[in-house]
Amino acid sequence: MMRPGGPFKTPPSRRLGHETRVSPLAASKRSRIPAFEVMRITDEIARRRAAGHDVVSLCAGEPGARPAPGTLQPAGYTGPLGTAPLREAIAGHYRSWYDVEVDPTTVAVTTGSSGAFQLVFLAAFDPGDRVALASPGYPAYRNILTALGVHVVEIPTGPATRYRPTPELLDAAAAEHGPLAGLVIASPANPTGTMLGRGELSALVTWCTDHGARLISDEIYHGITFPAAGASDPRGVTARELDPNAVVINSFSKYWGMTGWRLGWAILPPELVGPLEALASNFALSPPAPAQELALTAFTDESYAERDAVVAGFARARALILDAAPRLQWGTAAPSDGAFYYYSELGPQLERFGDSVRYARALLERADVAVVPGVDFDPGAGPSRAGGGQAVRLSYAAGEAAVAEAVDRIVRFQG
Repeated sequence: MMRPGGPFKTPPSRRLGHETRVSPLAASKRSRIPAFEVMRITDEIARRRAAGHDVVSLCAGEPGARPAPGTLQPAGYTGPLGTAPLREAIAGHYRSWYDVEVDPTTVAVTTGSSGAFQLVFLAAFDPGDRVALASPGYPAYRNILTALGVHVVEIPTGPATRYRPTPELLDAAAAEHGPLAGLVIASPANPTGTMLGRGELSALVTWCTDHGARLISDEIYHGITFPAAGASDPRGVTARELDPNAVVINSFSKYWGMTGWRLGWAILPPELVGPLEALASNFALSPPAPAQELALTAFTDESYAERDAVVAGFARARALILDAAPRLQWGTAAPSDGAFYYYSELGPQLERFGDSVRYARALLERADVAVVPGVDFDPGAGPSRAGGGQAVRLSYAAGEAAVAEAVDRIVRFQG
């Protein structure tokens, strides 16, 4: 028998003297959420490589790491929302990229964007509130909200809306489930890479304003975009351009390649600054000080040029996958406007393998190529769309050489 988050496990034993007893204590109900499949696969990749397998991983969304300077200064705790110089630098980034003025006192530096989501969800929502998410979407939104007792309302998307939520879909969700307290959006989105244009984002902002729903915009992949020549918003549109009360969450992990440094930020409306500071001072005390020191070097002209060159490499890897789509013989794919993901239904491969979990497992075991089954991102299905059990996500953050080798292996595997 299965429960959410995996099989039931035998409670831990307690050894008292020479007698071993089974503890009657159990984990909390709120902890019964699924593990993040990407990280489980990452562990399996490490085991296979340790055993001598030449694994090509298109699994994790992890760009090449940005090098740190030779020495970092010793540091203790900082303020719970980060150092003043870093908060001011982040505000300056919004002025530079978007021509938007941000008050540095409304910037909260956090332990990765994951820390930002936890703190923002705690500050913004109460148990029982309804919060809408697009599906397919990043699983941590759903799982963090669920663990906090918030009712998650899935907004099913697909090719008809370019995998984006719309006001009409939100109307339908509110009619079925009741009033929504919030909407979490992502642009570019994980796993689809889909972006919201200025018009689409403006329509969602208007819907949230009209319905009293708090808008939370995940912009972690801003800057990793593949715009057409002459595009008016080449790096993406921040929700703060359209709504001064929107919560914007971002991170140094993706565009700047600082995944292991665990540093992100949230831009808050005034009413959430105090509550989030109180939560942060208890949950984490302060964001990691060495990471904040390194992050101060992220906003230089040299750093932007360096990272834009990395994005150009992502663009070349993306082109390899898009060009190889006929050889892959899969089904309908998402647009992949930004980020570094290719999300596609498996199409005719399902007749052979049954579902995306079996496909991904066979591909890793028999071809040493790691991809992520779509069940993490879309646990359901509907009459007008395929669920995650019929789709996979590829990350081309690994670069051109890895993508080219993986595509060749996939074609041979399927042949």
